[in-house]
Amino acid sequence: MAEESMELKKPLDKMTVKELREVALELPQITGVHGMNKADLLAAIKDAMGIGGTVVKKSSKTVGEVKSQIKSFKKLREAALQEKNAKMATIYKRRISRLKKKSRRVA
Repeated sequence: MAEESMELKKPLDKMTVKELREVALELPQITGVHGMNKADLLAAIKDAMGIGGTVVKKSSKTVGEVKSQIKSFKKLREAALQEKNAKMATIYKRRISRLKKKSRRVA
């Protein structure tokens, strides 16, 4: 089958929407291919092919580790503010903000 040869060339997750549509059009179980976005196409193709759609977490850190990093950056930011180093204070503020976002995703 053509979808198996396409899958061997490139993993489904790495394919573009155009390539995914071509694969989906060859599968008779999937309808409404042109109205789907990439996430919908991936899910439909994986269901039709019988591939498990397990989601892999990208972050290996725990919430506690992330929060401890936030605390250390807060101390560094306070020290930078005491020294009137606005540039480093801004950098630490951005890092704290990114880590807070990461902690919400990990939780």
